Amino acid sequence: MDEKGFETINVIPLVDVMLVLLTIVLTTSTFIAVGSIPVELPKATAGGMAAPAAITITIDRQGTLFLDAVAAPIEHLATTLKTHNKTTPVLIRADQALALQRFVDIMDLVKGLGFTKVSLQTESQS
Repeated sequence: MDEKGFETINVIPLVDVMLVLLTIVLTTSTFIAVGSIPVELPKATAGGMAAPAAITITIDRQGTLFLDAVAAPIEHLATTLKTHNKTTPVLIRADQALALQRFVDIMDLVKGLGFTKVSLQTESQS
């Protein structure tokens, strides 16, 4: 019974597995670490800068356009919006039965004038 034991162990597969595990750990640890620095912000009695009042555009079921509750044609909307600051929030209130193309036309006009804070008002379902 002359059995010969292992003289060497092949460690190359072990190194391959360890490198894959190291890569996985380093990749996931960067995702976990982002935003995990706890910061207690300073307190102030006065509020921050006041946000400019939002411009409200309402479109009813027939497609009639209202700018801040006053009926206005689309040409008047364009000239009025040009006088406002481009950082002013714009709120669009559109009837659910409105033709989609009319809404897209208004949204395209507002975005084309350079407004970046455009939102659509919706109701929550009960």
